Amino acid sequence: MRARKLGVAGWIGVVCVLLYLLVATVGRLQGDPAALVAAGPEAPSLGHPFGTDHLGRDLLARTAEGAWTSLLICLSSVGLAIVVGVPLGVLAGRRHGGRLDGLLMRAVETLQALPQFVFVMFLIGLMGTADMHFGPLTVGNGARVAFAIGLGFVPYFARVARAATVVEMQEDYVANLRGLGVPEREILFREVLVNVWPPVLGQACLAMAIAVFAEGGLSFLGLGVAPPHATLGNLIADAGGQIIGGDWWYATLPGTVLMLGILGFNLLGDTVGGRPHRRARPAPSATRVPGQRHSSTPTPKETQ
Repeated sequence: MRARKLGVAGWIGVVCVLLYLLVATVGRLQGDPAALVAAGPEAPSLGHPFGTDHLGRDLLARTAEGAWTSLLICLSSVGLAIVVGVPLGVLAGRRHGGRLDGLLMRAVETLQALPQFVFVMFLIGLMGTADMHFGPLTVGNGARVAFAIGLGFVPYFARVARAATVVEMQEDYVANLRGLGVPEREILFREVLVNVWPPVLGQACLAMAIAVFAEGGLSFLGLGVAPPHATLGNLIADAGGQIIGGDWWYATLPGTVLMLGILGFNLLGDTVGGRPHRRARPAPSATRVPGQRHSSTPTPKETQ
């Protein structure tokens, strides 16, 4: 059933993401991405499937390092946005139209009025490009980029979580649980929050696609992870002058991997976010144990 629901676009997204991960995994077998394996740029060959860069480093190994770096930054930024944005959205949706809802949504709308990429660049400009030291902890460029992108995503996750929470709080099972004396906090975080996750996961896939693009764009502009560490963005930026000399593989192959990541997560986000998630829930009975999750699996009678 899940395979059928995924659809053609969803499967194309899965294939794109798997190809992205394949390059990131196989490329690590090529050895040290900083090692000089040739005298200069060489076209793709059996020994170097992606060729070499202008310094003679294996481009597949560097593309794999860049793909992993980009993926870690994207996962960290989306994770931060979920941790911060979803609880804010749930709290706002719990009292729809209340004072807390109004304050949070006005703040969210103010942040959303700014172009997201410009907002991220503004945050990185405030933090600077040098490593930040907090005692024994050192915060590098990658962590700052992930933090800035994650804060840029918070308003979007907050709005998605709020909208889903407003719908859930109007369901009959919430009123029935209140009638049984189940505490409001338990209803919110053990019942409502579980049913809010499907649209949040759809938004997370879309955010991953945007984060891959944003990280690549920031690295291309020199605001991301600094060389010699590779990201897909700074690999493409380094290839600018090489394309004129005829070294087509320098930007084309890392750019293709970047495109696979963006396209794959985008298609998965459209598929997961566009799929209907509303399911019938059994009305809670007097013998229900407070805090027990509703079963989302339909009974044989419901499937007939």
